[in-house]
Amino acid sequence: MRIARLQVDGDPRVGVVEDEGLQPLTADTTVERLLAASPEERAEIVDNSREGDPVPLSGAPLLAPVQPSALRDFLVFEEHLEGSLGLLGAQEPHPAWFGQPLFYFSNANAVVGPDAPIEVPPGCRKLDFELELAAVIGKPGKDLSPDQAAEHIAGYTIFNDWSARDLMGPVIGFGMGPVKGKDFANTLGPWIVTADELEPYRQGDRLALEMHAELNGVPLPAGGDSSANMSWSFEELVAYASRGVELRTGEVLASGTSGAGCLLEYWARLGVEEPPPLQPGDMVTLVVEGIGSVSNRIVPGVEPIPVPTARVGLPRRDRPWTRGAHA
Repeated sequence: MRIARLQVDGDPRVGVVEDEGLQPLTADTTVERLLAASPEERAEIVDNSREGDPVPLSGAPLLAPVQPSALRDFLVFEEHLEGSLGLLGAQEPHPAWFGQPLFYFSNANAVVGPDAPIEVPPGCRKLDFELELAAVIGKPGKDLSPDQAAEHIAGYTIFNDWSARDLMGPVIGFGMGPVKGKDFANTLGPWIVTADELEPYRQGDRLALEMHAELNGVPLPAGGDSSANMSWSFEELVAYASRGVELRTGEVLASGTSGAGCLLEYWARLGVEEPPPLQPGDMVTLVVEGIGSVSNRIVPGVEPIPVPTARVGLPRRDRPWTRGAHA
């Protein structure tokens, strides 16, 4: 099943993709209800919730298929890690990467869908995209094993982790993440393909989906990648993320960028900014086998409103360790 969200008379509505097009469901049918259901229950919900005629997929006003309460973004493609070392200020991958699947929390409030315009973030001169695959949680769970985690993945969608490389560079070495470099837009779409539909693409414990990016309708020259090259499976990512915390229906766990799935890797490996950073008017399309494609056009943004630098040298309060230092 392919679960989507669309605008119907100005309101968001859940729909499913079928041969006839996009079938809207009743207003009280939620994405979360479909995600948490078993495949059999999901089919029954859809059969009992159809409303109106199918909408042609061409030109359908699609929204992000889910508005997650939490969005974790991992880094599990080793080729991308190698191509990002310069931005991280490192010569070799950090040893911690090899021992566990690392992630950061991205801005779930900045999620947009297919065809939504992407504004250049304030102050950015090196805008980039990132080609990723993402799992969507169905049944909630905590402290899961990888075998158990498979039952908690409702489906998969495409994720574009937009990145302001020049805003990230000066701050990422501090250790608090990309800060404003990834705080402005996250594309999900075009829909969620349920896990059972993607089983034919499975190779061992990995999904083997071909992935590639296109800029203004032209595939990037280095070619794409396969999700089979993830250093951890999605089941392992879900198990790790569930340690000590309940993953809830609709949360999204993204793979991190695939090999050669962003402009940064070209710049790092070739030593020149070619292809150049994204500019207003550019169209970025991400394509993933078994799911489809999602496109967004870059539009102008605004200049940053100045914020002062830190006020340093302010008065300090008397502390026990201060008194001890003078003893």
